[in-house]
Amino acid sequence: MSVANHPQRVLVCDDEPHVLRALKVILRDAGFEAIPADTAAQALQLARLGRPEAAILDLVLPDGDGVDVCRALREWTQMPILLLSALGDEDRKVRALEAGADDYITKPFSPRELVARLGAALRRAAPEPDDPVVRADGLEVDLAARAVRRDGEPVHLTPTEFDLLRVLVRNRGRLLTHRALLREVWGPGYGDDLATLRTTVARLRRKIEREHDGGRHIRTEAGVGYRFVTES
Repeated sequence: MSVANHPQRVLVCDDEPHVLRALKVILRDAGFEAIPADTAAQALQLARLGRPEAAILDLVLPDGDGVDVCRALREWTQMPILLLSALGDEDRKVRALEAGADDYITKPFSPRELVARLGAALRRAAPEPDDPVVRADGLEVDLAARAVRRDGEPVHLTPTEFDLLRVLVRNRGRLLTHRALLREVWGPGYGDDLATLRTTVARLRRKIEREHDGGRHIRTEAGVGYRFVTES
């Protein structure tokens, strides 16, 4: 997780001392350098001074809201931002994702999950050629040619189905909210049309997923949105 023997720096902000300690140990053991903060103000200050490669922020802080921190960071940096959230806090998660967060992890979390989500976010942030061919377990999506194959056989998608798949694939691994997908694929007038989105996702799944996969590639995050994954 390092470049030229320099560990990647990760800003971690949580006002619970035991969580902050745990994050520092988890990141250290995974080869990262943690930059700890316990308030929103301190997190924003350290983000500018320390220039971290990523951030892990609690949604609820003593002097502010993780949503506001995300919004402030997005004014000047595109580094990956992961959120720590409590169960049942879907509304705030959605607001934070729409403010620029890349993903969230629900407390209590496993060290393995946290490191995996962080690593995936950092990989997504790395430059890559435009419109690549994405392959995942028998599924092949050629973004430039607007072509899809499943186990070598062509899959015929409608223009809207392909546009939805393209947005998901270009952001593979990243959680996209319902509203973000609707606006990107259908336009701003469809921001709350969940029925249209769910119907199209269902059709797309029937075409690209194997019958027994059960949503292997297009994962549902209940109450929040969808993500495209390339690993089982």
